Amino acid sequence: MSALCVYCASSDSIDPAYVDLAASVGSAIASRGHTLVSGGGRVSMMGAVARAARAGGAHTVGVIPQHLVPFEVADTEADELIVVDTMRERKRVMDERSDAFLALPGGLGTFEELLEIWTSAYLGMHPKPVAVLDPDGFYDGLWVYLDTLRDKGFVRQYALDALHRVTTVDAAFAALGL
Repeated sequence: MSALCVYCASSDSIDPAYVDLAASVGSAIASRGHTLVSGGGRVSMMGAVARAARAGGAHTVGVIPQHLVPFEVADTEADELIVVDTMRERKRVMDERSDAFLALPGGLGTFEELLEIWTSAYLGMHPKPVAVLDPDGFYDGLWVYLDTLRDKGFVRQYALDALHRVTTVDAAFAALGL
């Protein structure tokens, strides 16, 4: 059994298809016998992935800063809800509790978490796989930007190769070795 950290939106003003995607990931975590590590919110995609994982019998770990408890509506149904003081502490706990990382569509928080965990992976600071599940081109602008950075010499190809880009839930689990 492995622990998968899922980064995703906690905004409730998004297309319901993304919430469904998160639920599909949660169900897949459970059906494969893994643990979910998430940002500890119970709304939007973050809540959907946790509810679906629990519904399938997965153990869920939510990590949320005290400051965000009222905004992200803490997932009090989590098997473990860890309330921390800062965002840095949240990310540290999520990193330590996870064996792999999967980013779904999301906003600034998701983007920041993805970039940090991916950067630390390609710098050799941890050996854990990192993937982005992008079934509908949500991240197309990012891929273009990253190719531009590589073409202009700011990013090496091996750094880009450290991030798995996939379009299906099954491909995400395969890329992460789960």
